[in-house]
Amino acid sequence: MLKLTFGYLSVVGNYRENNEDACHVDPQGRIFVVADGMGGQAAGEKASAITVETVPRRLTQLINFITDTGDVVTQHIDKAVEEANSEILALSELDSQYHNMGTTIAFIVASAGRLFIGGIGDSRVYQLRAGKLTQVTRDHSLTQALVEAGTISPEDAATHRYRNVLYRYLGSKEGGTGTEAREVAPEEGDRYMICSDGVTDGLKNPQILQLLSSIHDPQKAAETIVQAALDAGSKDNVSCVVVHVE
Repeated sequence: MLKLTFGYLSVVGNYRENNEDACHVDPQGRIFVVADGMGGQAAGEKASAITVETVPRRLTQLINFITDTGDVVTQHIDKAVEEANSEILALSELDSQYHNMGTTIAFIVASAGRLFIGGIGDSRVYQLRAGKLTQVTRDHSLTQALVEAGTISPEDAATHRYRNVLYRYLGSKEGGTGTEAREVAPEEGDRYMICSDGVTDGLKNPQILQLLSSIHDPQKAAETIVQAALDAGSKDNVSCVVVHVE
């Protein structure tokens, strides 16, 4: 039986007036979501709120968490995210204050003893297993595309002027074309982190690795990681969900 413990924190941070990030943590430990909204004023907040409300609600309707696995789950995830994307697009066309709003999404869904991990945009999911930290999701940013094309190095990407420019996010036509969710067989002792780019703007992988591995209470880990990102100068909203496999 898969047993997950978890904690989370989302804060405005030191530089923003409102929190455009949103988190969903299912009390039953089945669905974990981080969304990082964009669009200024209340628009980004609205997009992320729609996402963390719509996606978990639809997933609980679509998935049998006791038996469903494999392609069945990934298809249901894509359907739920596509619906959130459609809702954001529709509202942005109907209401001028929400024009051009959008949001990222990163998630972990636990079903039938497996984890399904994916996202759209540049919010990320990391896995810590046997002392090794791995980014499970792929950024949909211009800099990541340049890295993959061999045009710039990963080191250049960290400070590149286009590092926050996304080519896929919810609120765009491409937002409804699949989440690239990966099925992962969890192992006892695994630790996972879902975060907005407010965390990775402040912290590099060695710091994330050190904090995730050394703090054994997931709520304390989430709080410490958020504070460490703020202390390191992150200029964004900061959101972090930490999940431990017991």
